[in-house]
Amino acid sequence: MQVFVRDNNVDQALRALKKKMQREGIFREMKARKAYEKPSERKTREKAEAVRRARKLARKQAIREGLIAAPKRPARDARGGGRGARPAAVSTLPRQGS
Repeated sequence: MQVFVRDNNVDQALRALKKKMQREGIFREMKARKAYEKPSERKTREKAEAVRRARKLARKQAIREGLIAAPKRPARDARGGGRGARPAAVSTLPRQGS
């Protein structure tokens, strides 16, 4: 695996490396190899993962065919909220009328 460092920006290169390693499943494999896993436990885990994948695939297929409704997305606020949005500014002016 290879990541290039551009303009001496090591932080950006490190983020890119971590993203690649995450995509390849290296972190999951390192965690799995930390301790011995009995063959029976491995089979059980792999079967559970296969069932999860099959259910996810079937759910996506059913949504595509219109058999079930797609999950609703969370409503975004009128200011264009979402990830990384800043909170609305708090007014420091005194209240009028009270």
